[in-house]
Amino acid sequence: MFYKDERLALFIDGSNLYAAAKALGFDIDYKLLRQEFMRRGKLLRAFYYTALLENDEYSPIRPLVDWLHYNGFTMVTKPAKEYTDSMGRRKVKGNMDIELTVDAMELAPRVDHIVLFSGDGDFRPLVASLQRQGVRVSVVSTIRSQPPMISDELRRQADNFIELEELKDVIGRPPREMNSDSRNIAHVGGQ
Repeated sequence: MFYKDERLALFIDGSNLYAAAKALGFDIDYKLLRQEFMRRGKLLRAFYYTALLENDEYSPIRPLVDWLHYNGFTMVTKPAKEYTDSMGRRKVKGNMDIELTVDAMELAPRVDHIVLFSGDGDFRPLVASLQRQGVRVSVVSTIRSQPPMISDELRRQADNFIELEELKDVIGRPPREMNSDSRNIAHVGGQ
């Protein structure tokens, strides 16, 4: 439920939203996403959180980050940490939970409704705190993937759950083909 006169802010957990959309077989068109939520209320900010590989000459996510930055999104990035797992595979970790939480808490007195694009159960205490401050919180993720991309605790805590698949026709586009190396590091995130 959205009200036209309410002040909205979007908080997008980049790696989590990317994984959820990928599990559903589509890519997000961020221009359409921003337009959709501008239509639903007075959009004050749209934050996008992601970790970046700093040591690579080319990062597959860099064009997206640059586009978002030039098109009305507030970008929050930090260097990702790269390591090799026990199987010898290259892994990347870049958890942005603290940054997202601090920004949401700081903005809470200035908004009526926060839309969190993540299914990460670690955000349940944040949602509860925002609600205690009088902010309504909608969570966008999916229960239609196997396994579901949203934790049950987060879904129960939210004022409203928005199924990502139901937004597909409004904010989606067909997925782009990427080589396997790009796919593994296109969106980095920690668990």
